[in-house]
Amino acid sequence: MASLADVTPPIALGALDGRYRGAVAPLVDHLSEPALNRQRIHVEIEWLIHLTDRGVVPGVRSLSDDEKARLRAIVADFGPDEIAEMAETEKVTQHDVKAVEYFLKKRLAEIAPADEDKGLAELIHFCCTSEDINNLSYALMVQGAIEDVWLPRASALVEALSTMASDLRAVPLLSHTHGQPATPSTLGKELAVLAWRLQRQLRRVEDAEFLGKLNGATGTYGAHLAAVPEADWEEVSESFVEGLGLTWNPLTTQIESHDWQAELYADIARFNRVLHNMCTDVWTYISMGYFAQVRGQGTVGSSTMPHKVNPIRFENAEANLEVSNALLDVLAATLVQSRLQRDLTDSSMQRNIGVALGHSLLALDNATRGLAGLDAVPEAMARDLDANWEVLGEPIQSAMRALGAQGLPGMEEPYERLKELTRGRRIGQPELVEFVRGLGLPADVEERLAAMTPATYIGLAPQLVDHLG
Repeated sequence: MASLADVTPPIALGALDGRYRGAVAPLVDHLSEPALNRQRIHVEIEWLIHLTDRGVVPGVRSLSDDEKARLRAIVADFGPDEIAEMAETEKVTQHDVKAVEYFLKKRLAEIAPADEDKGLAELIHFCCTSEDINNLSYALMVQGAIEDVWLPRASALVEALSTMASDLRAVPLLSHTHGQPATPSTLGKELAVLAWRLQRQLRRVEDAEFLGKLNGATGTYGAHLAAVPEADWEEVSESFVEGLGLTWNPLTTQIESHDWQAELYADIARFNRVLHNMCTDVWTYISMGYFAQVRGQGTVGSSTMPHKVNPIRFENAEANLEVSNALLDVLAATLVQSRLQRDLTDSSMQRNIGVALGHSLLALDNATRGLAGLDAVPEAMARDLDANWEVLGEPIQSAMRALGAQGLPGMEEPYERLKELTRGRRIGQPELVEFVRGLGLPADVEERLAAMTPATYIGLAPQLVDHLG
């Protein structure tokens, strides 16, 4: 039997890089290993420019605008050839960040005249530990992945759900609490509840801070002060980190503490869990016939039962949300831990950020396409409402309570009287109207309750959808 491991191009081991590549490909620009090296190169170049622009090291000249542009073009043009070169360099260095340093020193020699700038190359990776470069690179990678890829997809889903809620705001629906018929609502209002919850979690993700540090091997600026004692290294560090678009962390060990990552992943995991709730609710509404799945989407519901159109989008979303959350939870729990001033558990762990966000992104894709394939079926909801007139026991006994509180005689024990009428048996409109007309209610209240139906007993449900904004 031929070995599949020897097939070229290599076969993907994971589903994200195989079957589902198309849905998650945008994350490759942000969270792949080459993306990490590209960000490392970006950080190293900007650190060199920052040091020379500010004259931090005495006697070192500034770079010309052309030299800066050519250095920054290394990042912009980073592609297959550079990826291959980096891989070859790392085979020699056996250290990924050192490979970046050598890669850039070679490029700098091509950009700046060697006879004039022998010392300039020594400012590449100047006073930096690997984690100075890595923490900033990861912060920029995650920031880009969230702001450019995940948030737009998540926002589009929530917007689609909000639009659906608005469109279905007045469609009556029989609620089910504990799986039993309960006070009616509208389909739009129930979807709006889910959209509102997702909106709140989106705002938390949108407000995320992305922290970074550059302060040396144990966070003390020891090498910095030894090399250039007269420089204000805290200010140099703060201005550099903030210039990258990150929030400066002034107090760290060798590593940036990753607390911001744990906070972010917890927020995304919470969004995922609410989305999971949406998927299971919509799945249930489909099974009840409240939603019809639009035909003609090219889906096969069953290999043997041609009538079926399965709710696979929502089921696939559930599975991917569960995988995403398992990874996000372990990332959040592990990244806040580090033995003394440094251990390497975070290094391996952070390489799974792309997988965690990838499964969330895949779930967003599935859920969005699933929602787009739904049509509400008001007739099915109306049938269930008409079969459950007993749910009107609640408004009748509530009206009786209000009248009894106002001193109207004959309104005693309304709950018990409605329980005797409705519990454990089905009643229809004739029985309910007969009961209402025998209560001795004021004429206006009697007519209002006698005219009520399960489909009209929806309270403020349509108006509540407006809270989505």
